[in-house]
Amino acid sequence: MIKAKDVISRIQPLQESFAGVTVSGEMPLVDVLPRLLDAPGRIVGVEEDGERVGVIDQTSLLEGLGRMIPARDDSSLVTLECAPADYSASRISHAVEDSDAHIVDLWSSPAENGKIRVTLRVRRSDPTPTVHNLERYGYDVVEASASDYQDAEVAWERLLALNTLLNV
Repeated sequence: MIKAKDVISRIQPLQESFAGVTVSGEMPLVDVLPRLLDAPGRIVGVEEDGERVGVIDQTSLLEGLGRMIPARDDSSLVTLECAPADYSASRISHAVEDSDAHIVDLWSSPAENGKIRVTLRVRRSDPTPTVHNLERYGYDVVEASASDYQDAEVAWERLLALNTLLNV
């Protein structure tokens, strides 16, 4: 797991007068993101053992998130929705593996309709067999697409585009 101390900015200097939001160096990176987005100037300080060791800016956070999500040319994205009572990561994983695929990533979030929205990245260039299997297991697949990553350079360009959107 990537932590806050692992993504300290190499560009932003450590300022003794920094009075903004601070986080622990041990905080998981995914927990740093909402704090960074709410912080003035979109910069958060990082502290370890009561001492400020650096700052995290949007660029360093984005680079850290990019390291968490490796680009794969043989993966597809599948998004499904289910009732909260029906959500089970192990059951979803079993349905994916029954289609001779493997889960690379799984993200879940509440959907506006009271259901849970689950986005999967599965190691398979064609998601059709996985979609059929998930539907056979009773999940409502709302979106599926084959990955169009050509190589890591395309992924890097997308991360840069996301950085541009964050700066708007």
